[in-house]
Amino acid sequence: MNPASLILAAVAAAVVAGLIVWVWRSRREIERLNDRLESASANLQNLQLAFSRFAPDEVVERVIASGIGETGEKKEVTALFADLVGFTALSESVEPTVLVGILNGYFERMSEAISQHRGYVSTFIGDGLLAFFGALAPNPWQGNDAVQAALAMRTAIASYNNELARNGLPALAIGIGLNRGTGVAGLVGSRDLKEFTLVGRTVNVAARVQDLTRQYEADIILTEALGKTLDPRFRLSPLPPTLVKGVAEPLSIYAVEGFDEGTVG
Repeated sequence: MNPASLILAAVAAAVVAGLIVWVWRSRREIERLNDRLESASANLQNLQLAFSRFAPDEVVERVIASGIGETGEKKEVTALFADLVGFTALSESVEPTVLVGILNGYFERMSEAISQHRGYVSTFIGDGLLAFFGALAPNPWQGNDAVQAALAMRTAIASYNNELARNGLPALAIGIGLNRGTGVAGLVGSRDLKEFTLVGRTVNVAARVQDLTRQYEADIILTEALGKTLDPRFRLSPLPPTLVKGVAEPLSIYAVEGFDEGTVG
């Protein structure tokens, strides 16, 4: 074999060897990617299962599509915390099955009022609930939406009380606290059960403000941090600045009277 043929044979052998290595490496990479894809798919299925145990399908899809998931993301959110007033006395005055029926009807109506104004109910806590506006998607009107939801809840509870009265059942009274601020939004919980929530002072302050509804006998109270972002057509009444747990300075708060539909500016 002449030198040229030897060179060509060597080049060909090198090319074949290179192709074999490339194919081998490619197959290993494909296998690795398939393993990662299968793992990601399994994780997604587990996440959907854990989350969907308490959240509607459309909310599960929105949370996963947002990419927040379990990594968390800092967001500006409006928190709404609602609680029934005098629930302990109510729970002792009616049969358990009747009580559960009352609560289910209450939660159904409150959740509907919140969702109709682009809010998301994060969790039910006994006879209370926690909802967020602007948590799942950016919403520059989140404050207005949250207060409109609170007003809709006021209307819904009045309508529900008429229904309860027709059935000879006691009326319900609700207290709602609202606050706007930043926090870390994400899926929190165990492998088997997760909830999409906001971690931070914003939620704590909303809960403290809700507690003040009993002190000031006002069914809806919001903080100045939220109030200064609202449409001026909301009618707010200032309440005495009040110290609450976790806040160093007295909190400026307002009772919500209503909304003037016919006024502009």
